Amino acid sequence: MTTTPTKPAKPVIVEHKTEDLDGFELFYRVAGPVDAPVVLLLHGFPTSSHMFRDLIPHLADRFRVIAPDLPGFGQSAAPDHTEFPYTFDRAADLVRALLTRLGVTRYAVNVFDYGAPTAWRLALADPDAITALVVQNGNAYDEGLDNDFWAPIKRYWADPTPENREALSGLVTAETTKFQYTDGMAHPERVSPDNWTIDQALLDRPGNKDVQLDYFLDYGTNPALYPAVQEWLRAKQPPTLVVWGANDVIFPADGAHPYERDLPDVEFHLFDSGHFLLEDRPDEVFPLIHDFLTRKLA
Repeated sequence: MTTTPTKPAKPVIVEHKTEDLDGFELFYRVAGPVDAPVVLLLHGFPTSSHMFRDLIPHLADRFRVIAPDLPGFGQSAAPDHTEFPYTFDRAADLVRALLTRLGVTRYAVNVFDYGAPTAWRLALADPDAITALVVQNGNAYDEGLDNDFWAPIKRYWADPTPENREALSGLVTAETTKFQYTDGMAHPERVSPDNWTIDQALLDRPGNKDVQLDYFLDYGTNPALYPAVQEWLRAKQPPTLVVWGANDVIFPADGAHPYERDLPDVEFHLFDSGHFLLEDRPDEVFPLIHDFLTRKLA
């Protein structure tokens, strides 16, 4: 008996582009049908859109996936911190400018770490633009920001002296970058060393330490926005999927549970994993995200 060979799946083409936004060059990855619902992926510290390199092809069969690098990260421009404001307001402005340039007015958004405060600013500026949320270790509540990791950062917020600034220098070292990828992981052998090697090479660029210390300081503006974000969640009830690494010491699970308070229909999943959940459990998390977006954006 003869059988017809099965054709391999058609590979997903991911394009790597840079958009000049009034003189600022913002890099982004994009894939998927141009007329499909848009999914925006927003990365966190200390990485870039590189963290979504495997998720993008998984989603691009049904969605138009856009993943920018925030200012000072990845392949986006990283001007000297004395010449450019490294704030979440500015990051959100540039992401909004990119979406406008691409003709995107409505989109689902995956928020992670720094991607959360960036997305919240987008939501507050245009409350009807976001069609669905995927929340991965990204806070919209004070809960979870009261542990030992945050103590020196909060001292810096309260008193931004050179001494308190320099005390945070350890957060941009190779040891800490690797720690973020490996701590709390159920399957550390699944996490490629390329992650922290690539991230650290970019963190080590001349002047980038000050870029990151500026972001650490500006993170202190986010808790004041949380009540408005929570009101937006309650008022708009965006379809929301929470997928959270429960062992994360930076954004622990205490920050995940409050979403259940404001979003009674939230789909909620905690995993035995750390900060970079997508590296540890892609076999479980990728299908959850794909299924959720397919149901909510169909």
